[in-house]
Amino acid sequence: MSSLSLHYKAKDKNGTETTVKKTFLVPLAELYIEPGYNVREIDQAHVEEFRDAFIAGEFVPPLAVQVTEQGIKVIDGHHRYHGALLATEAGHEVARLECKDFSGTEADRIAFMVTSSQGKPLTSLERAAAYQRLANQGWSTSEIASKVKRSVGDVDHHLQLLVCGDELIAMVKAGEVAPTTAVALSREHGPKADSVAREQMEKVKAAGKKKLSRSAAIPQFSASKARRLVELLVDAVFDRDGGFDNLILSHGTAEEIKRIIADYRAGIPAGGGGDESCV
Repeated sequence: MSSLSLHYKAKDKNGTETTVKKTFLVPLAELYIEPGYNVREIDQAHVEEFRDAFIAGEFVPPLAVQVTEQGIKVIDGHHRYHGALLATEAGHEVARLECKDFSGTEADRIAFMVTSSQGKPLTSLERAAAYQRLANQGWSTSEIASKVKRSVGDVDHHLQLLVCGDELIAMVKAGEVAPTTAVALSREHGPKADSVAREQMEKVKAAGKKKLSRSAAIPQFSASKARRLVELLVDAVFDRDGGFDNLILSHGTAEEIKRIIADYRAGIPAGGGGDESCV
């Protein structure tokens, strides 16, 4: 049975272009985590998955680390590190963890935590916090997008998520409101977005639902009624009298126009009958 090591050693004979990039086995006691550094919140269930992997002797990818004055700081692999601690506490000592050097600036390290495929996928709020870290270092939206390999729109959306009210952000974290809905509410209602979201959420819960949809959060006026209003107004005539602009309606249209306007003022959302809504 061969191995990459033997394959590499025989490169003069087999012509392989394989190269070596070292990893190191670092004592668990020499590794440390900087509080608040990880953009991901620690998920205990994910930690326990790694604990079980260590106990079972399964392959676990190496951690990315940086040597500092305090020791060896974990850059990527926080869940793996905590999993090794749990395995050790459970009586299955993990003496050392495979690690590799991470080189680059602080911005590079933040971008790596965002783009790494080894860690648990980032939530929208975690991604937003990472983008904000880069923004705080003076990076523009387009520069952040290039750094993390995402669109400018994605970066802008996530940064806007962080300026939503505290209550809206808490609802996003609890899974009650989608991030896109929270941003839309904030844009629509500004400082009142929290109270609007809370009021709409109460209605949703009363109806037996657990999540506030965008259509429920920001009801849209009936498209068919809007089109009908245009039809009714198309033959109206403008007249200026004494400094005022008057709209002279076609005969027989006033009552229907008033009903549609009253519906709009009452905030009646598009409903039954398959009626689509205005965007």
